Amino acid sequence: MTVAALYDVHANAPALAAVLADGAADADAVVFGGDLVAGAWPRETLELARSLGDRAHFVRGNWERYVAERRDHAAVAWLLERVEPDELDWPSSLLLDGVLYVHATPQRDDAIVLPPWRDDDWEPFTAPFTVCGHSHIQYDVARDGRRIVNPGSVGNPTVRPAAWWALIDGDDVELRTTDYDTDATAAAMGETGWDWLGFVDELRNPYSLEQIRETL
Repeated sequence: MTVAALYDVHANAPALAAVLADGAADADAVVFGGDLVAGAWPRETLELARSLGDRAHFVRGNWERYVAERRDHAAVAWLLERVEPDELDWPSSLLLDGVLYVHATPQRDDAIVLPPWRDDDWEPFTAPFTVCGHSHIQYDVARDGRRIVNPGSVGNPTVRPAAWWALIDGDDVELRTTDYDTDATAAAMGETGWDWLGFVDELRNPYSLEQIRETL
């Protein structure tokens, strides 16, 4: 089966619409790998994901957890005006067609994992093929009988302004990017009232890999 892995959409509805139009909507299944609604258009993004019906599968990210916990944070309060926590009651992991989907690692939804990773990031979970996100950096790395794929971020890109995702068919992985009007999206995002996490600036000027490594 073909699976479109769409991670870290961060409520960027125009980016998600572009990815779905670029072939993701044609997949047998679409996995939303967490941090779907934390951003400028949470309601619109959630409804767009749900429009896929039974083909849509959801994994909880750290921001869905923050909303469920009703954390004392201005961004969480803003999101709670637009989505209900029970709408985001998703599992922390999903096993689909032999592939394990998690937001960051099986143990933590907020771990930053870049290649090369530490073995204890993944123990005692021994899935030979895992798809993760959270770092917003796209990669496909195999080591010691274990393969880790990060599709990158649909809505909050690194490296260059585009929507990053992956198409998975068994052992075949196609790392994809979809171009869309990021300048217009950044301008519209700035008008929504979403003022957190620097998404507007980062959509215009994504972090390079070197900048990301310097922050870790």
